[in-house]
Amino acid sequence: MKRRHLLFVAVLALVALSGCTGFFGSEEVDPERLNENASYDWNTSADGTIVIEESKYTAVYAVENESTFDVYTVDGLGRERSVPISALRFRYDNGTVVSAAESSLSASESRQRTTITFPGNVSGKVGYSVARTGKRFASPTLVEDGSYTVVLPPNTGAGIPFLSRISPGGYESSTVDGQQVIRWDEVTSDQIVVRYYLDRDLWLFGGLSAIAVGIGVVGTLYYYRQLQAVIRRRKEAGIDLEEEDDDDDPRDRGPPPGMR
Repeated sequence: MKRRHLLFVAVLALVALSGCTGFFGSEEVDPERLNENASYDWNTSADGTIVIEESKYTAVYAVENESTFDVYTVDGLGRERSVPISALRFRYDNGTVVSAAESSLSASESRQRTTITFPGNVSGKVGYSVARTGKRFASPTLVEDGSYTVVLPPNTGAGIPFLSRISPGGYESSTVDGQQVIRWDEVTSDQIVVRYYLDRDLWLFGGLSAIAVGIGVVGTLYYYRQLQAVIRRRKEAGIDLEEEDDDDDPRDRGPPPGMR
C-alpha cells in the first residue's frame, strides 16, 4: 500500500512540475499568443458572432458592464473544458480597439474554463481566435438568450439532410459575399451546432445518388424482362392455364351432368 501511495504522490508531482494547465488552478495564457493578429467583425449586431475558417474560427461577443468573460467548450462526456484562445482584442463602445499588449486585458486557463479579464467593468465587444479542424462547429451559448450569427467558410453550405446539421432550429439563412450566414434572433438552448459540407461534397453526393438510381432502374428492368420471359415460356408450353377458384361455391356451378 505504501508503494502505491508513493507512486500516486510521484505522479501528482510530475504533473505539477510539467505545468499541466489548470490541474491545481488557473494558469496565465502566454501573452505572445494573446497578441497574435486576427480580423474581427466589430460591426456585427448579434450578441455572439462566429466566423468559421478552414483552420480556425473567430468569435466576437457583446459584454455589458462586465469585468470577466468565460470561454469554454463541452466534451463528449458533457464536461466543461477550457478553450485555447489567441489574438485577444476588446473594442469599446466608442470604437477604440485594444490588445493585451496595450492594456491590462488578459486571460487565464483552468481545466474547465478560459477566463478573460478586462481592465475594470467595461462595455463593448470581446474578440478572440481558436484553432480548429473538420466540418463541424459546436459551442455552448456563452451569452444566454442572446442573438447569434455563424458565418460558414467559402465554398461550403449547410441545410441538406444527411450532409449537414444546424441546431437549434428557428434560424434564418442567407448568402453574403459567397458565404452562407446563419442567424438566430434568440437562442435559448445550451449550445449551437453547425455541421456543414464542402461544395464538392454536394457534387459527389449528387453523382453517387444518380449512379445508385441508375443501377436501381437497370436492375428493375432486368428482373422485369426476366419475369416476362418466364411467363412467355409457360404460355408456349401450355402450362400457364388459369385455375378455377377453389373458393367458388359448388352450388353456384349448376346441377351435375345428366340433370341439366
